[in-house]
Amino acid sequence: MKTVLFLCSGNYYRSRFAELFFEWTAKAAALRWKARSRGLWLNCDNMGPISPDAARALEGLGVQVPRDVRFPLEAVEEDLLAADLVIAVHEREHRPMIESRFPAAARRVEYWQVPDLDGAAPHAALAELAVQVRGLAQRLSAAPATPSSTPR
Repeated sequence: MKTVLFLCSGNYYRSRFAELFFEWTAKAAALRWKARSRGLWLNCDNMGPISPDAARALEGLGVQVPRDVRFPLEAVEEDLLAADLVIAVHEREHRPMIESRFPAAARRVEYWQVPDLDGAAPHAALAELAVQVRGLAQRLSAAPATPSSTPR
């Protein structure tokens, strides 16, 4: 089983949506991938384990949010190094954080372009994340199962 790690700032909104939606999508597609998510800066004002916007969007897609969903977790270098694929959901926001905190892992990160609430309304950002996650699942399902062909 391989692991994709989704990164955002607070591990409350975008990366949590991506993690849970990828898990659901991967299971439906019988992918041998699992998802994890972490935050790069947990000094945000998160009001619980997952953003209500993310939970509503997931439920709208048919994904049930677990009742015992965990609280946000901060990324540590081991998280990035242990993952087979690392995705930061917004390049402009996250590249500087990753390069300063995790320089050894920075070259392994794939960047998407999904801004936080200050750059996009929740329905638009989460709809874009859903598109990106579906595309990722398709890409991973089409990749040959050899060690040299898997993103790392």
